[in-house]
Amino acid sequence: MAVYIGFLLFTVQVYAASVQPQGYVLQIQLTPAVCALDSSKQKQRKCLEGYSLTISGLLPETTQKDCTVTSTAALSPLQSKVVARVMPDPNSRTQLWQSVGGCVPMNPSQYFRTMINLAEKLKIPADLTSSENKIVNHQNLKTQFTKLNPTLPINGVSFSCQTSKSNTVLTEIEICYKVNGQYKQCSNHIVSNCPTSFSIKGAY
Repeated sequence: MAVYIGFLLFTVQVYAASVQPQGYVLQIQLTPAVCALDSSKQKQRKCLEGYSLTISGLLPETTQKDCTVTSTAALSPLQSKVVARVMPDPNSRTQLWQSVGGCVPMNPSQYFRTMINLAEKLKIPADLTSSENKIVNHQNLKTQFTKLNPTLPINGVSFSCQTSKSNTVLTEIEICYKVNGQYKQCSNHIVSNCPTSFSIKGAY
C-alpha cells in the first residue's frame, strides 16, 4: 500500500492549501514517557490502554503562516478504526487536522491515509517498543533506524527529549519526508535536543 504514497500526494485534488508544502514531518510519540511526564494526558486513551508508540502529527513544511481550518476531521468508521491504531484519541485527530488542514493539498481522509501509509512503511527499532526501561546511545539509535530503513538518511531522523528527576527521557521521534513520501534529510530548523545517551521508558 505504501508504494502508492507518491502517486497519492501528486494526484489529489488541491483543497485548502494555497502553497504546496516542501515536505512533511511525521511526529511519533514515545507514549509511556509522554504519559508519565504530562499529567494532563494521563486520562487519554493512549495512556489508559498502554500504547508504546503513537503518532502526534504529520506536519507540512510550508511558508504559509496560518494553516488552521474550522472543518472537522470527518472520517468513515472504518478509517477511524485504522487511524485509532496510531492516534487513538478522536479529539487529538480533530485538533491536528484543524491546525494543519489549511496547508495540505488533501482532504481529511486523504491526509490521514497518507499518515497511515507513512507509518506502516517505517520500520521501528525494537528498543522503542520494549516494555523494559533502557539507556541508549543517540548515534546508535539513529543507525538502527537507517539500517531498518535503507533509504532513510542519517539526518532524516531527529529525537526530542525531556529531563525528569535528572534523567533525560526520549519523548518524540521526527521522520522527514519529501512531498512524494520518500525520506529526506531534515530541514535545519529540526534539531535534536537529546544528549549523547538517554533513557527510553518502556513501562508505565
